[in-house]
Amino acid sequence: MRAFFLENMPRPCRSHLRIIKKFLNLIFFVLAAGGLVAIFSFPLFAETLPENKKTTAYQSYLDSFEEIYKLMAENYYYPVNRKDFDRFIVKFNSEIFKSLEDQNTVNDFAMMRSGAFLVDYLKTKDDRFSALYPPQVAKEYEQEVLGVRVDLGITGSRCAEGYCVSFVESRADAFEKGLRPNDVITKIDHRPLASMTDEEIQKALTPEMNKAFMLEYRRPNVDGLTTITVTSKEYFKETVFPVTIPYPGIYCLEIRQFNRMTAADFSKYLFLINQQKSVGLILDLRGNPGGPPLAAREIVSFFLQPEKNFVYFERKGDTRNYLDVPKVPEEYRYPQPIIILVNEGSGSASELFSGVMQKERHAVLMGTNTAGQVFLKSMFNLKDGAMLLLVTARGHFTDGNVFDFNGLTPEYRTDAKGADLVYFAAGYLLGLANKK
Repeated sequence: MRAFFLENMPRPCRSHLRIIKKFLNLIFFVLAAGGLVAIFSFPLFAETLPENKKTTAYQSYLDSFEEIYKLMAENYYYPVNRKDFDRFIVKFNSEIFKSLEDQNTVNDFAMMRSGAFLVDYLKTKDDRFSALYPPQVAKEYEQEVLGVRVDLGITGSRCAEGYCVSFVESRADAFEKGLRPNDVITKIDHRPLASMTDEEIQKALTPEMNKAFMLEYRRPNVDGLTTITVTSKEYFKETVFPVTIPYPGIYCLEIRQFNRMTAADFSKYLFLINQQKSVGLILDLRGNPGGPPLAAREIVSFFLQPEKNFVYFERKGDTRNYLDVPKVPEEYRYPQPIIILVNEGSGSASELFSGVMQKERHAVLMGTNTAGQVFLKSMFNLKDGAMLLLVTARGHFTDGNVFDFNGLTPEYRTDAKGADLVYFAAGYLLGLANKK
């Protein structure tokens, strides 16, 4: 825990180290005493307002806290109590602001940590997801959740010949310019790979937006070198990958995440599978953290009857927002038995999809219980560049039953890992096919 705070701490001047040390000691005292909620409720902290409470710096703290409170009061799925907010301010005044040596300047570290504590204090104890993210972390989180990347889209490792490419994102500029898996990059911006450190190579392959690089590479069994100029741009990551298994008629697709392009990627593979003599399909959603609920809606369309409501989200004081099954061409619909592999890492939209398929008896689940995270989580950008992530709605089946915090329970519970579970699922599908 201490390491976490130190790693995320800005580089302070010598005089600020004492301030941050006091603040960290306060944090660990609170945690040891049983958590912020418990300590904030103690009556021993009387409202001791600082003498210079009307300074610009102090007002900046209050304005930031009010911004967080207002967003939670208006958008958070669960009720937010103003009295809890007032108790937090009392605590901030007497224990945090009072300990700052420089009370006339906003301490960004104290501001961010205090805001995060406010969110933790106002949210329910069962909510593991609502949180406050600092600006840089917020940007990375948003990209990860949306399945968006900004880089060259190249994955690989150093090898004797240079940098051996193992994967190229199909929507990245490098793929469009011709780079493919098994190619070997020999130079980056005219620098031989042999003269670059691993850190320098990684930095060059993940540059800032719109930065261009020259790549020289060699293709196996092809004479000569190829030179291309690639640009770092924003793209949606590939999320669907075929898994080769030695059982005729059984196909497996691993879906690592849901984003806006998952359905498009999925449809291409499903179209090819439907051209074969398929007897069963395995969808591996283990470790899939989900993504936008609309991505789950699009994937459902390949299996369930169109124009049918299959789930709804309900915001606080709002009407139900139903998701229906879109209509897709018949050649993309899959009619054979389906096994979905899940575990505790399967959450959000992937859990929604799995739960609906299970409830509609259109698929059998195998693995361990899912994450219990079928919420609509919304991101709110704050004035200081931070981002507030809030649970704004809970997912419900159309019969009114809510998705359980304990997750989905598979019909076949097993701790089998990796390929073992894939082979077990394939055997189950073959058994069904032989009974026909």
